[in-house]
Amino acid sequence: MSKNYRRCISCRHLAVKKSFWRIVRVYPSYQVQLDYGMGRSAYICPQESCLEAARKKNRLGRSLKANVPEAIYQKLWQRLDTNQLLS
Repeated sequence: MSKNYRRCISCRHLAVKKSFWRIVRVYPSYQVQLDYGMGRSAYICPQESCLEAARKKNRLGRSLKANVPEAIYQKLWQRLDTNQLLS
């Protein structure tokens, strides 16, 4: 069975789906949320540089074709801080 590969919207790194964070624009409400839901998805590496570039250049918004609320970026930064503390 082949693995599911995805590409980071920021650094364009190709890897197994489980190594990325998933951001979803839920259909049909166009709300943006993390991890779960059906609709358009974008994947991003759990790295500071990728998160900064995605926010600065609005890569999440362009990829999802929706406005990404500030709360989503804050949750991603919290996850990043938590991951760095655990490492």
